[in-house]
Amino acid sequence: MAKKIDLLDIVQKILALDSKMRFAAVIDPKGNIREAIMKAGKTSLDSQKEEEHFCKQVAQRRSMRKEFDRSLGKVRYVHVEREKVSQMVIYTKRNIIYFAMEPEMSINAKIRLISKIKKITIDL
Repeated sequence: MAKKIDLLDIVQKILALDSKMRFAAVIDPKGNIREAIMKAGKTSLDSQKEEEHFCKQVAQRRSMRKEFDRSLGKVRYVHVEREKVSQMVIYTKRNIIYFAMEPEMSINAKIRLISKIKKITIDL
C-alpha cells in the first residue's frame, strides 16, 4: 500500500520557505484545490470564488501547454510577474503546485524556491 501524502504538510513547508510567500496550493488536473493556505493579511485575489476560478484556469493552461511538449519539451515551471504579486506554477506527475509571493523578490531567490519546492513535491 502506498504511503499517504500529507498535502497540508507540503503546503505548510512551501509557505515556510520564505517570509515573502503569500499563498500555496496543490491543484488537481481539473483545477480543483486539493489543499491551500493563504497567509493572513496577504490576500492576492478578492474572494475564495475568484481563487477557485483562477486555479481552474491554471489547470486549463497546463493542458494547453502539453500540446507543445513533443516539439519543445515539458514545461519545467511557469513564472508570471504582476505589479502586485509574483505567481509560479510547477507541474508534478499528478498535480499542479501554485504559489504566489511578494513581487520584489529577486529572480535568483525565486529560482532557489522553485528548486526547493520541486524537491518537496517530488512524490505528487
